[in-house]
Amino acid sequence: MPSKKLLARISGLTYLILIITGIFGLVYIPSTLIVWSSPDVTASNIKASEFLFRLGILSEIICFLAFILLPLFLYELLKSVSRIASALMVIFGLISIPIAFINILNKINVLLLLSGAEYLNKIPQDQLHSQVMYLLASFNNGTMLSNIFWGAWLFPLGYLVFKSNFLPKILGIFLMVGCFGYLIEFVTRFLFSVTEIPWYVSLPSSIGEFGICLWLLIFGVKKEGI
Repeated sequence: MPSKKLLARISGLTYLILIITGIFGLVYIPSTLIVWSSPDVTASNIKASEFLFRLGILSEIICFLAFILLPLFLYELLKSVSRIASALMVIFGLISIPIAFINILNKINVLLLLSGAEYLNKIPQDQLHSQVMYLLASFNNGTMLSNIFWGAWLFPLGYLVFKSNFLPKILGIFLMVGCFGYLIEFVTRFLFSVTEIPWYVSLPSSIGEFGICLWLLIFGVKKEGI
């Protein structure tokens, strides 16, 4: 087994890959290509920037592959603090993976609808573009469902960081509070059909996740924790 310092830096690098690819695939690409009020513009944008759309899908795949490895690396790093909390962290994290990968099929099917295949010629363009929007909305619904577990895994992670003697306790607090930000986002979107979530709801999770990622990558763990 690698030392805790090396394991911490591997975890930090994996977390960084997850964050960068997640922001690119889940935030940047949709904001660049999708216009929810106009199926025709959205379809035109995706056709004109098909490589960028495909790159976004690949980015999401890399993100979720990293999310398979990250809880496992963190389990090895933090299991000495609490095996039960470490196991819960892994379980909550990995539950989201099948949902995420199945959800990606929605975007792959968007490419299928816009492929210009001959058998699609009988479908009117407006109906075709409406189906594209339906698949993109279905992808968002899958992401909304994943939010439950993307939030849930942060609570045991934050607890482990807080209870450890080799990571900053303040980051553990932000991670635990950040858990509820994800859950609030799910509840408000699902129950009340809210589309715009205030920025401060996700602030604790952003600070906690960016913070622990950079801390692990740059500092590793305190010497006494090794």
